[in-house]
Amino acid sequence: MAEPKWLDARELEAWQGWLEVSTMLNRRVEQQLKDEAGLSHPQFEVLTRLSAAPGGELRMTELAGAALTSKSGLTYQVAQLEKTGLVRRRTCESDERGIIACLTEEGWRKLRESAPGHAALVRDLFLDGLTRKQFTAFAEGIEAVRLRLRCQE
Repeated sequence: MAEPKWLDARELEAWQGWLEVSTMLNRRVEQQLKDEAGLSHPQFEVLTRLSAAPGGELRMTELAGAALTSKSGLTYQVAQLEKTGLVRRRTCESDERGIIACLTEEGWRKLRESAPGHAALVRDLFLDGLTRKQFTAFAEGIEAVRLRLRCQE
């Protein structure tokens, strides 16, 4: 068996830094959404994905793929949003086995209210800490990793 290709000191530092930063960012985003909107980050993600879809609706399978979550995890989040009146589910007209999640008027309102604070936090914690050159390099690197991981699924 071949010896593993170990991370050098710089690679290890970057990896550990990424883990630390992503954990801190997720924690801060989760707290801000909970405090200001009464939403979890996954719930906010569902609302934003639905808002970007035509008519504010998507099949649950498409939504699970877009939100990068399991079908069971998505079902739970949508059920929580449905209880609060932000989302509703209905049967797909062309395929009765399919379920469509729809953003309600209350869901649109909640998203309009919470999106500015979320955008401001992302800008403050993430974007404002980088120069334009650093951001461009980071965005290109993240896109390369994202595409590689998507191709491996």
